[in-house]
Amino acid sequence: MPWVITRLCADCQDVACVKVCPVDCIYGLTVDDPSYRKMLFIQPEECINCAACEPECPWGAIFEDAAVPDIFKEDTEINAQVFQAHSKEEFTTTPEPILQHPTPEQIDANYKKWGYQK
Repeated sequence: MPWVITRLCADCQDVACVKVCPVDCIYGLTVDDPSYRKMLFIQPEECINCAACEPECPWGAIFEDAAVPDIFKEDTEINAQVFQAHSKEEFTTTPEPILQHPTPEQIDANYKKWGYQK
């Protein structure tokens, strides 16, 4: 089963997960598209289910697809759709970070922003 990056990554995008992915299946979208948040995406067909990315995400945004919390279920489909909507050339495996090394307060505020309770 592939892993999914949820909207907890939106406008945060710490790239630690990208750096540890052994198959480079985590991408940033390089073009503006109002249909998709500014975040990272895992290409589900390339993901080898190694789980290396999940513990590296300081935002707690990455879940195995079967374990995505109900509040983020639509993110699984969005994560797959983005790769159908855009060509490979419109992605990068070297995205720029937006926020790195968040504080516990920033993480809590992000959870509250999206209505997520761990």
